[in-house]
Amino acid sequence: MDPAQNTSAAGIGGSNGTTTTIGYDGTATASEDSKENLNQVINSIQKTLGLLHQLHLTVSSFTPASQLHLLQRLNSLVSELNSMAKLSEKCNIQVPMEVLSLIDDGKNPDEFTRDVINSCVARNQVTKGKTDAFKDLRKHILEELEETFPDEVDKYREIRAASAAEAKRQAQAQSVLLPNGDAKVKNEL
Repeated sequence: MDPAQNTSAAGIGGSNGTTTTIGYDGTATASEDSKENLNQVINSIQKTLGLLHQLHLTVSSFTPASQLHLLQRLNSLVSELNSMAKLSEKCNIQVPMEVLSLIDDGKNPDEFTRDVINSCVARNQVTKGKTDAFKDLRKHILEELEETFPDEVDKYREIRAASAAEAKRQAQAQSVLLPNGDAKVKNEL
């Protein structure tokens, strides 16, 4: 088994209370690193939002005596934004431009997801229609052939059944059942 797939029970505590699992080779797995980086960015965003709220309260009740307090909050906001920018460089998140345009237009980004799903459903229906048309064509051709060449169609069906049985046998030989009952097919190289 690959050592990177084996993980130890011990973890290293992250700055935000999460743990990164370390492999036996001493390195954190890539997915754990990306999750940790994303969690750090999310925590930094939440901290920035809190600082902005505090800054809003300080500005709304500003008096000349609270100027030092205002400058301290501004400095902490700037340092947190700087920290967020550094943390975000470690994250590789791709957001479609259409989503950003929707957000800029004040619309819900879920609309983009809905539109993508609807277009996938529409393409799926077109593909299903084509598949059904080919099935009907095959059925019609077999009926016509059976009337004209009944012996050859019987031989064809026997060959087709044997071929399907062989394909099913090979698929079962290559598959491994997972604990949840799903079949995992082995890749042939």
